[in-house]
Amino acid sequence: MSSPRFLVGIDLGTTNTVVAFCEITESLEDSPVHLFEVDQLIGPGEVVRKPLLPSFRYHPADGQIAPDALSLPWQIEPVMGDSKEIIIGQWARDLGAKVEGRQVSSAKSWLSHPGVDRKQAILPWAGAHDVAKVSPVIASASYLNHIRQAWNYRHPSHRLEDQNVIITVPASFDETARKLTIEAATLAGLSSIVLLEEPQAVCYDWYARHRHCASQQLQSLPLILVCDVGGGTTDLSLIEAKHSADNQLSLDRIGVGDHLMLGGDNLDLALAHLAEQRFDGSKKLTAASLSKLIQQTRQVKEQLLSNQAPEQLKITLLGSGSKLLGAAKSISLTKQEVHDIALEGFFPLCSVQERPNKRRSAVVEFGLPYAADPAVSKHIAEFLAEHQAVSRLALKQESNATAIPVGLLLNGGVFNSELITKRITQLLTDWRGSPITLLDNPHPDWAVALGAVAYGKARQGAQLKIGGGSARSYFLHLPEKNSAGHALCVLAKGTEEGQEIRLTSRRFSLTLGEPVRFNILTSTHDMFADRRVQNGLLSTVEHELFTPLPPYITALKGNDDALLHANQKQRVEVQLACQLTEVGTLKIECVSVEDEKNRWQLEFEVRKHSESDSEIQRHPRLSEAISLITHLYSGNKKASDNQAIKTLGKDLDKLLGPRDEWDFTTLRPLFDAFSQGRKRRRRSEQHEKNWLRLAGFTLRPGFGDPTDPWRMEQMWNLYQQGIQFQNHQGWSDWWVFWRRVAGGLRQEQQETILADIAKYLHPSAIKNPKSAQEAHDKGYEAMVRLAASLEHLEVEDKVLLATWFLNKAINQTQCEQAHWWAVGRLASRTLLYGSQHSVIPRAQVEQWLPKLLDQNWHKEPMIAFAAVMMCRKTGDRLFDISDDVRQLVLAKLKQSKVPETWFTLVNEVHDLSDTESKRVFGDTLPSGLILLKK
Repeated sequence: MSSPRFLVGIDLGTTNTVVAFCEITESLEDSPVHLFEVDQLIGPGEVVRKPLLPSFRYHPADGQIAPDALSLPWQIEPVMGDSKEIIIGQWARDLGAKVEGRQVSSAKSWLSHPGVDRKQAILPWAGAHDVAKVSPVIASASYLNHIRQAWNYRHPSHRLEDQNVIITVPASFDETARKLTIEAATLAGLSSIVLLEEPQAVCYDWYARHRHCASQQLQSLPLILVCDVGGGTTDLSLIEAKHSADNQLSLDRIGVGDHLMLGGDNLDLALAHLAEQRFDGSKKLTAASLSKLIQQTRQVKEQLLSNQAPEQLKITLLGSGSKLLGAAKSISLTKQEVHDIALEGFFPLCSVQERPNKRRSAVVEFGLPYAADPAVSKHIAEFLAEHQAVSRLALKQESNATAIPVGLLLNGGVFNSELITKRITQLLTDWRGSPITLLDNPHPDWAVALGAVAYGKARQGAQLKIGGGSARSYFLHLPEKNSAGHALCVLAKGTEEGQEIRLTSRRFSLTLGEPVRFNILTSTHDMFADRRVQNGLLSTVEHELFTPLPPYITALKGNDDALLHANQKQRVEVQLACQLTEVGTLKIECVSVEDEKNRWQLEFEVRKHSESDSEIQRHPRLSEAISLITHLYSGNKKASDNQAIKTLGKDLDKLLGPRDEWDFTTLRPLFDAFSQGRKRRRRSEQHEKNWLRLAGFTLRPGFGDPTDPWRMEQMWNLYQQGIQFQNHQGWSDWWVFWRRVAGGLRQEQQETILADIAKYLHPSAIKNPKSAQEAHDKGYEAMVRLAASLEHLEVEDKVLLATWFLNKAINQTQCEQAHWWAVGRLASRTLLYGSQHSVIPRAQVEQWLPKLLDQNWHKEPMIAFAAVMMCRKTGDRLFDISDDVRQLVLAKLKQSKVPETWFTLVNEVHDLSDTESKRVFGDTLPSGLILLKK
């Protein structure tokens, strides 16, 4: 492979993707930087080159667009798992404003959303029923892949994958989002990239344009605020400018804001809400229609915020299907209205002491966790308050007055508006009490890509490099009884890339062949209890100052022969070694104290998970309970004759208290004791019954502890073994076990279970007396409840199951409660553990609800509760039933005299009580299990 000829910077934006490049020459500092104009479709078969590639995909319906109309100058090669028949760029953006349910937008925001599985095909979020979906990772990869193919078409001798490529990400992206960005680039054929924070890229661009006079311009500007308001995020950074004794300039990034999902998308949504009320204030648009409307309000916003804006612009909302033109409606938005929403809603003049409202917003139409308070001004005030120590040092300010930056560098499409630029400049000037200096940025849409190339030059010594290292500090969480414990700094903010930090003062004794976990916290704060953050600092955990990462987990491999003997566990003494990699991600290794060559790299889980509360004290009699279990399921065969096996459940209750009150710190050690004795569960019928009931109870709901995936893999090995005592009660206990732990099963495992029990659930089974008896003998009712708890199943399978159970519930009395419960569980608007994209569509649920409304809810209250689950309000209009149907259900609930909380669940976005949780999920949720909010 030849050496790279170009430096290439890619701004993989929420709204637009931009590419810049320069040739690597001997005089690299003076090598001009150019924008790469990207070939893209703007209409059927019409290809143009533009500097902005809109970050949108459009998924045409079969036959909607002729294949030759999708042709590009090159032979299209989609990324693995993607389709050829998609449109990327301007035409995709424009089509989304006309046809609903087929456009993917804001993939970058989804890439950083921890509440969904970002590798699952969930986009477009409000997709039409027949549209093929993709994951946020593949969507992001498709934009990079389009860029790569466009580049290679123009530079066949210097392919993009062989060049020095820098991709920018928000400074606030956490480890998961950064690694997923790298994964997307790899899928796109760019396996060797470097990541750069976007605010730094903006600063690099400014310096590149002023490198001959930058030192002079920054002489009186020791502290600069970089405010980058993009389509999906607001990114805040502080840059310190220092001059040495010989007047040499140095720049250091000394502050980075937390992740803030607030940007142009939120302004577009606010304008869409206003337009929606104008169209028909009494009726809400569907999620797909609202998405289509947002594409139009985005275009109107850009025009009405421009310098030569007209007084008003018209928005036309087309119908759908055969009514595309006939159902078209138009309304107008005025320049004044857009200015008022943008300025007063997003950039209000507020005091520096004001803080954003942290109450969870009800506006979650598209499943994204937008910031509760849209006022960017208040978020800036909070950011500056969190970085007062370093700000005062940079400004050499001795007073306790709030330290305000003296320089301001703005970026992002909203700052194309002179009005908004003036407003935020005025805001900072008011806070400071004297004018601040606005650093110029003539091209807010291009600056990040241009700055990425300038950074590439700096990496090769051809330009000043901005210092700063790690954007945040990383801490090892050391929990303690009755408190949140302490946090040990393992990598301090500012640590440079490639610098390994070894915690020589801390050693860990780890057992080989068993999973170990390290809980890592991050913080962008500079001081803790008046002490500057540095490696080795031990600080008390204050939750508002730290953000947890998914836990780092590994199973250290050792001598397999030794591991076969339970009493000969291998242990190794290790230290933690941490470093910030060149691509900008955290690397943690366990290093053997005896031999440094023995290293085990830790990886964290990026799938959505829940967290256990580490503050709960370990039960004082837990050791006795574990000893009892170990004895009864030990290799000693005399234990099979012990009367104690018959009273095991009661004895554990006496030792530990009521079973429903056992917390996570009690449950998982108990399960581990049962797991060790799993081979002896077949010793007697009583052994097997107790094992299934108690092991399932202590492992429920199959997730919550970081090492639960490892536990679940051990349990899945038991599935093929089945049960020893095959009677009705044995089978029922078997299926209850798998229902309880279903949340820890992968999709293919859940599909295996369904394939095994479907023949007993099928409506035809009841028609044949022999098969009906077999279904009963094998625990039919438990199988119904298990099937309804498999949330990872495909939506089509859930719909089929719900249809079977609904018809059985209406037409037969046998297992009536179980059937109604299963209908409610399958059609629930909010899932316990499954990704929200696998919820049964609301249109299907609205077809079923009339059948429930026809039933007698006084006679069977479970019907009412099933209706509550099917109508439970989420705040996301993609899933929420229509207001008309909701009112019918509320009226029937009122007549049926159900608990007041049931009304609340249907009428408001509300959490389940413990009672409702048990009714919905079949068990109480373990104390200490904290479900992450979507």
